[in-house]
Amino acid sequence: MKTALTIAGSDPSGGAGIQADIKTMTAHGVYAMSVIAALTAQNTAGVKSILESTPDFLADQLDCVFTDIPPDAVKTGMVSSIPLIDVIADKLEQYGARNIVVDPVMVATSGARLISEPAVEALKERLLPLATVVTPNVPEAEILSGRSIADAAGMEAAARTISQRYGCAVLCKGGHQINDADDFLWREDGGRWFRGKRIQNPNTHGTGCTLSSAIASNLAKGYPLDTAVERAKAYISGALGAMLDLGHGAGPMDHMFDLTSRFIGEVQA
Repeated sequence: MKTALTIAGSDPSGGAGIQADIKTMTAHGVYAMSVIAALTAQNTAGVKSILESTPDFLADQLDCVFTDIPPDAVKTGMVSSIPLIDVIADKLEQYGARNIVVDPVMVATSGARLISEPAVEALKERLLPLATVVTPNVPEAEILSGRSIADAAGMEAAARTISQRYGCAVLCKGGHQINDADDFLWREDGGRWFRGKRIQNPNTHGTGCTLSSAIASNLAKGYPLDTAVERAKAYISGALGAMLDLGHGAGPMDHMFDLTSRFIGEVQA
């Protein structure tokens, strides 16, 4: 069985972070493992507080995973401070991690800031050069590239800039009033648009976490990057299209919309 590791923050409401990653990986038929970089107190309405792992404890978690069940792919999500970023980069290098998907989480769907300004620079310097692919949304791509993005051409230019600067493939995610959920992938041999149709569902909590975890899952299963992105977009469209409606804010998606199991059936009274 193929394996995938998520290194991210925990979301007690289950729609984003570690919980969304594990659901997504499980839905893709890979064995999911998690290293928790931070605990958050959050729900669909917003983030109340964040409690980071210590660097030593984060390192212990990573050692325990890599020395026992080496992952076929790794996804990093919310990592909010320089010491934690340094530990993750050091361990990924030490163990020769492969198929690394970096989701440069900076702001929650609710608008809460999740990473300090100095940590953004550490993310650029330490994690991006290790990435197979980095998956910024438009605001994140603007920060990473130093370019403003107002249209599709701006997405292409930002993706190329990030890729050339840090030596990784870049999937610049659309939306954010730029287009109808079209994403642009740039890698060293050129670029490609992945067209998508915007689904009229306000419940988008954890979409970035979910997409990056789906890409990592497909890379773990041996799919080339283009195919991994294509399959991940199809998955997230299905999860959004299931129209799950929970919570009082931007609710979660239905990560298990396509799950088939003999243990699923009618709820007993």
